[in-house]
Amino acid sequence: MPHLFEPYQIRELTLRNRVMVSPMCMYSAPENGLFTEWHFVHLASRAVGGAGLVCQEATAVESRGRISEGDLGLWDDIQIAPLQRITHFIKEAGAASAIQLAHAGRKAWSSHKGHGGPQQPVAPSAIPWDHDWEVPHELTIQEIRQIVDAFQAAAARALAAAFDVIEIHGAHGYLLHSFLSPISNQRQDLYGGSLEKRCRLVLEVAQAIRQVWPEHKPLLLRVSATDWAEGGLTPDDFVALAPALKKAGIDLIYCSSGGVAPISIPRIAPGYQIPLAERIRHGGQIATAAVGLITQPEMAEEIISNGRADLVALAREVLRHPYWPLMAAHRLGQEVAWPKQYLRAKPQ
Repeated sequence: MPHLFEPYQIRELTLRNRVMVSPMCMYSAPENGLFTEWHFVHLASRAVGGAGLVCQEATAVESRGRISEGDLGLWDDIQIAPLQRITHFIKEAGAASAIQLAHAGRKAWSSHKGHGGPQQPVAPSAIPWDHDWEVPHELTIQEIRQIVDAFQAAAARALAAAFDVIEIHGAHGYLLHSFLSPISNQRQDLYGGSLEKRCRLVLEVAQAIRQVWPEHKPLLLRVSATDWAEGGLTPDDFVALAPALKKAGIDLIYCSSGGVAPISIPRIAPGYQIPLAERIRHGGQIATAAVGLITQPEMAEEIISNGRADLVALAREVLRHPYWPLMAAHRLGQEVAWPKQYLRAKPQ
């Protein structure tokens, strides 16, 4: 069996294979962050397509924490019921469901960006993302604790909606990443300065979620493993943080990169972020997911078979090809179950 199609157990959840559908914003929830038919079709198609884990896009834990006015939200109980339908379908299709809980921080929907946002964005320090962006409000310690509570409340709603997995969004310059990175965090209190202090908010969010998220359910953390900038985060920082993250209840680190500032990054090429997942997996002794221009089944198989990561996350490739896992299995010579409704199309 190709290693890509081996089952993978994380806590008490067993995924049918190592393919994960990455959370991708659809910017299609203009009515109070409510899940729509578009989101249902988008996620259901990827579950039918054979992925092991299907992750819903960045879902804001506060209204002011949306990336755009069209983002999904989970800050209100009325947002639970529409999600229950998709988690049920994903399970029925043989996959597991995940939700990415997020707060956009200083990159949130704001009036300066032309979207008419009603509230000033927030951040660890009053530093705008770029020179012509709105200056964010520097959060007080009391306000930080309110955001931790918001993540916890959203996690309780995710449980009520029957998700199998939560992923905490700590990447791409959004709120938790902006606390982690010394480029955006210049605080001198409990939440700034050393790496351990800059990680405090991420650990508190994970611990708060674990108080309401059952022990048997996995908890993931997406990070920008490098800021691609001198003085910024590096993979070695996450190797150092791995023991504390695991103690806080994190089971797997999903390794992305960049986004904390408008800084040039190295040439983007297929697999350019794989070494980040590999370094953290081996150095930190923690499970990882690799992502970034992974399009070919052979590359995905190489990542898993050589122990460079535990999961392979696909984004744009599964927008182009929702049934990529089924076709990848055929190309790698692995027999997998097809939906009975589609058997007449199964390659022989």
